[in-house]
Amino acid sequence: MSQDTLAALAAIAAGRDHVVTGEFAHAVNRAGQTIRKNYCLTGECFGIRPVKIGGRLLWPVAQIAALLTGGH
Repeated sequence: MSQDTLAALAAIAAGRDHVVTGEFAHAVNRAGQTIRKNYCLTGECFGIRPVKIGGRLLWPVAQIAALLTGGH
């Protein structure tokens, strides 16, 4: 399971270090609004803190990969 999940994440990221909220939501199988709500309430989502650039939340791909594989 984790190899397929990481391959899907790599396809979404396409070599980038950060992904936008919609791509993060797709990778963790949640709605984008759920990700934004968790961020607004706690400043993070699933323990991952985004970088805010130009009014957009950018989520680090390395931390998403660690979340999906169960590592920290």
